[in-house]
Amino acid sequence: MVVIRLNRIGTKHAPKYRITVADQRRHPQGQFLEVVGHYNPKASGKDKSLEMDLAKAKEWIRKGAQPTERVKSLIRKFEAGQGKN
Repeated sequence: MVVIRLNRIGTKHAPKYRITVADQRRHPQGQFLEVVGHYNPKASGKDKSLEMDLAKAKEWIRKGAQPTERVKSLIRKFEAGQGKN
């Protein structure tokens, strides 16, 4: 099954994540099909906390990819933030 999940790329005490589309059987930090966004929970200043290609994420979901609970909440957060622009 194809899933949309977070892939940690940050250093110790400074987490950053990629939002990736991958096969569920692969290791979370292993091989992935596509990167659809980035998430920085400790963003400060001009740094964006969430960047996402929403069209790509929605397309993968239409194809049957299952987002994790955290990614679902990030998609809702991103959609709400875009509506304010």
